Amino acid sequence: MTGTDRERLAAARRDCTVILSGPRPRSMAEVLAGMAGSRYVDGPPDTYGDGGPVTELEERVAGLLGTEAAVYFPTGTMAQQVALRFGAERTGTPAVGLHPLSHPMVHERDAYAALSGLRAVRTTTAPRNPTAEEIAGLDEPIGTLMLELPLRDAGLVLPSWDELVAVVAAARAAGARVHLDGARLWESTPHLGRSLAEVAALADSTYVSFYKSLGGMSGAALAGPAELARYARAWRHRHGGNLYQQWPAAVTALQGLDAELPRLAAYVRHARTVAAALAAVPGARIHPEPPHTQAFQLWLPHPADELNRANLELAERDRVWFAGGWRDGAVPGMAMTEVTVAGPALDLDAAAVADLAGRFRTHLPS
Repeated sequence: MTGTDRERLAAARRDCTVILSGPRPRSMAEVLAGMAGSRYVDGPPDTYGDGGPVTELEERVAGLLGTEAAVYFPTGTMAQQVALRFGAERTGTPAVGLHPLSHPMVHERDAYAALSGLRAVRTTTAPRNPTAEEIAGLDEPIGTLMLELPLRDAGLVLPSWDELVAVVAAARAAGARVHLDGARLWESTPHLGRSLAEVAALADSTYVSFYKSLGGMSGAALAGPAELARYARAWRHRHGGNLYQQWPAAVTALQGLDAELPRLAAYVRHARTVAAALAAVPGARIHPEPPHTQAFQLWLPHPADELNRANLELAERDRVWFAGGWRDGAVPGMAMTEVTVAGPALDLDAAAVADLAGRFRTHLPS
């Protein structure tokens, strides 16, 4: 996609009055105006990650996850590298149990190997998190088992609570630490049926994102015991993550915890309504069905370029956003996008979703 295409798409989405997938876009001026009216900007800023909104955010996250401490990171990729390095050094085993669809394996350019000399042991080839039996059956020891909750590239799928407890127990029995890639952990608690603190208590370390689900500007946190926090601050510095000031991102993260975190359970419930309505579209496939989180995969029997073109035409003509970001799948003629149910979609009941899908299909070749 060219820069011109991205600008056209962004402009069309900003002008939409009806949005099925994703949050309502905000301009930089709107973000700044929202920050200006916040109590979080009344005091002094942070300095190299210490004080101000950054420290307040770290304390807030530690409280929510029930951990001794949490450390702010500018990116989740950096936080994950530190967590996996910590596990390898504490256990003396550089092998990490990773799903082949996990974020470090797919989206981080093999940073765990290039930066820390770690080695991946694939935990399963199934499009889900590994089972206890699969962990117990690994043919080589691992120092850390990383579990991505939800496993995004497999369809934002989650285990059941009992399955999660069992796989953690299997890792412990094998002498491994457990790290949670909780980029979207905020929205995973309804499916798991447990609080954030109960989920995090299963693991030795937990990473959470502030721009996914919560709508923050950027940033992440690594939470766990005080020993991990001390180590994380040292390695954050070594990775170049001690920016002079990070208060703008921290402020938007705090605002997300205030405004979006309490609404996520409603988004997850409504995602099931939206998914059921879209499942009735001719040729459509939903995965998982019902959704485990506020987001799910929608597959349609058209090439991705046709679907992206139809969505843009609908947005520009009717100021209605259906779903963008379509990608061709392994099955010829089928394409997939992730539908994310956020605030704007709460205004759409099942009948409205069905009507919107029908309007979208009028822009597709017959």
